[in-house]
Amino acid sequence: MAARAGKAEMEPESLYNLLQLPKAVGRPAEEELPRGEKKKYLPPTSRGDPKFGELQKVLMEWINAKLLPEHIVVRSLEEDIFDGLILHHLFQMLTGLRLDVEEMALTVPNQRRKLEAVLEAVNRSLQAEDEPLKWSVDAIFNKDLLATLHLLVALAKRFQPDLPLPTNVQVEVITMESTKSGLKSEKSMEQLTECSTDKDPATKDVFDELFKLAPEKVNAVKEAIVNFVNQKLDRLGLSVQNLDTQFADGVLLLLLIGQLEGFFLHLKEFYLTPTSPAEMLHNVTLALELLKDEGLLSYPINPEDIVNKDTKSTLRVLYSLFRKHKLKENADSTPRGSPN
Repeated sequence: MAARAGKAEMEPESLYNLLQLPKAVGRPAEEELPRGEKKKYLPPTSRGDPKFGELQKVLMEWINAKLLPEHIVVRSLEEDIFDGLILHHLFQMLTGLRLDVEEMALTVPNQRRKLEAVLEAVNRSLQAEDEPLKWSVDAIFNKDLLATLHLLVALAKRFQPDLPLPTNVQVEVITMESTKSGLKSEKSMEQLTECSTDKDPATKDVFDELFKLAPEKVNAVKEAIVNFVNQKLDRLGLSVQNLDTQFADGVLLLLLIGQLEGFFLHLKEFYLTPTSPAEMLHNVTLALELLKDEGLLSYPINPEDIVNKDTKSTLRVLYSLFRKHKLKENADSTPRGSPN
């Protein structure tokens, strides 16, 4: 470290003033940036922006909440994400999918290989392979904070759309380019989260109003939905007594969707007797994807809320099926020519 510091002191002072970079980021020298290549840096003013700090805080708290069962704690997005370990566990918690990668990668080549495998799975899950990505294996592995934040924001938008990310977070970045005449710099603004619009506030639905304005009617709604569900599951010799708890593992939900929507789910596609939160999450995530494909979910549902036995989220999901098929039954049972 001492030798590196000595080298830094020998660099031209004008370059430091131009970049205004903290020592932690590193001050690039021409020999460190190959000819014709570009690299982005965050000046201290960007790092100190309150909204930029808030975005990191929200993402870090989200990751730590997800990984609490794994006893993993992230203290710095810049320092803790690069080797693929955190991304590995976060991806498995979000998707319920198991990746065939080594758990602990201790050498630099192994860490890079693990990160590459994890990012490949993440990009497939985000359906982002054919789109220009704002992150890469090189950027994440080199602790590029901008690339890391772009990746985490994309994961949050995909798997937890109700996460309250601060809107319109943008920061000034300095792009350095190595040219024949030396290092050239250019300032620009980089957008990290979407601009706020009138539609940004969380959309309220009938269940928000029901729980807030008429909580005494919640049990009546639950009873009607349970009766409907039991009529459908009776063909399978199954029944529901407790709506709040029996859908948490996703099994009954998948069987119900299969009955109502005419899906045949192979036993290899889900866990019939899940034994862990990850397996439960896999089931529920699959169920929600089926409902989305059928255009039945009009409100964003976080699969973890179902696993955690959140009554309102469970009711929203079941009501989407109830509304479609109960109305269809009522329409089919109405005699032709009957008045509306």
